[in-house]
Amino acid sequence: MAAIIEAEGLGIRFVRNRRRQLRLRELLIHRGRRNADAGRFWPLRDVSFRVEPGETVGVVGRNGTGKSTLLRLIAGVLIPDEGRIRVRGAVAPLLELSAGFSNDLTGRENLYLVGGLHGLSTAYLRKHFDEIVSFAGEQVERSVDTSVRHYSSGMKVRLGFAIIAHLPHPILLMDEVTAVGDAEFRAKCYATIERLLAEGRTLVLVSHNEKDLTRFCRRGLYLDAGRLTVDGTIDEALRAYAGASPR
Repeated sequence: MAAIIEAEGLGIRFVRNRRRQLRLRELLIHRGRRNADAGRFWPLRDVSFRVEPGETVGVVGRNGTGKSTLLRLIAGVLIPDEGRIRVRGAVAPLLELSAGFSNDLTGRENLYLVGGLHGLSTAYLRKHFDEIVSFAGEQVERSVDTSVRHYSSGMKVRLGFAIIAHLPHPILLMDEVTAVGDAEFRAKCYATIERLLAEGRTLVLVSHNEKDLTRFCRRGLYLDAGRLTVDGTIDEALRAYAGASPR
């Protein structure tokens, strides 16, 4: 069976724009060519791995080691500068949960907008509308026809999670999503994730929460300075993370 996610020699380069920090004299003399490579860095480089259908993978490492960048490469939000990433299946991205919302639209209108952006038909969204809004909670239910500019950040997150959690896509990408919301909402998140995994979904989870990682993941990837240094069980990845000396 082909891997559902496959990365080969994956790398991406970011550039910090320092042109605005140059003095006028330097711009005139050097015409902006000085230190042409200054500010360029590779948050990920030479990363290779395969994820089989139904696997649950936790990605661990310090802040700034490329974990969230890796998720965005898998999601197709970022394009690699080196190597390739192949994803065989649609992705449900539980990343920035209120991304795609328009403040000028109501909760109802945003539900259809964001669901449509993820490939859901109007008929599917109409059929599951009450279920999605109910999952988001009473506050959202009462305000579903109110502009989301009047929603709290928590209400936006709950509606965003409710929409993405109802995607039938086989791949779940999660970035600290269970760290948001109150205890009741987190309990809903956990129950939903467990239900989706029981259906055979594939999970890639970025988190600093060891309990979440050991609860949901069997395999672990440990990233250090943009390099994949451990690909083993989640316990092996967490031990590498815990034993790494601070920089």
